[in-house]
Amino acid sequence: MQLNFAAREVTLKLVYYGPALSGKTTNLRSLHELTSERSHGRLMTLETRDDRTLFFDMLPLTFKSDESGMSLRIKVFTVPGQVLHGSTRRLVLQGADGVAFIADSQIAETENNAASFLDLRANLKDLGLAIRDVPLVIQFNKRDLPNVRSDVEIEALARRGREPVFQATALDGAGVVESFLGLLALAWSKLDDEHQLARTLGIQRDAFVPLAAARLGVSRPVSELLGACVGGSLEFRARPRAGTGPKP
Repeated sequence: MQLNFAAREVTLKLVYYGPALSGKTTNLRSLHELTSERSHGRLMTLETRDDRTLFFDMLPLTFKSDESGMSLRIKVFTVPGQVLHGSTRRLVLQGADGVAFIADSQIAETENNAASFLDLRANLKDLGLAIRDVPLVIQFNKRDLPNVRSDVEIEALARRGREPVFQATALDGAGVVESFLGLLALAWSKLDDEHQLARTLGIQRDAFVPLAAARLGVSRPVSELLGACVGGSLEFRARPRAGTGPKP
């Protein structure tokens, strides 16, 4: 989190992480399309010839609190999924206020999901962080494809840890806003506990996510969107050292 009192602006950084081709960029593109033009900036991408993200995408989302005059700017990044870009993933991950792990629901991608999750843990460790200390949601994407992990299996995985778990088909926007608001709620919970952001922004703690959703042009009830979470908690709590959480 960056707090600029001179500019009266608070900046949050959210990072979408996961294996190559799991749908990280598709999530950002869909989020860009599903939010109002007044609330988001230009979506920037750098891609290779095979349409994989080489460095990062950034989707800046901004809204202003009428109560305090402070602006909240949310920057959303993705990391490259290919193994050889490990140093870039670590660089993009630095300073993240929350992470969405985008897993591929296809059974054939189970090992790639697990390897990427271990890579996330290792990069956080290199940055001096434990995965339990970072707001983290898990999204199982590509639910429209054949040969995917069943709803029952995903729900069972969700019950094993505290991380909120969402299901999505990012290509058509299903589950995209739900996952994003779930991550925003979790990150807000931690940052408000640590930095009293509700007081700084002049927003009641429980009103933040509904206000953010409204400013982003989301018309569906926030309770319905967050209710799509199939497990875990949207209130951040530091986990005990022995906890490992679910592995996608």
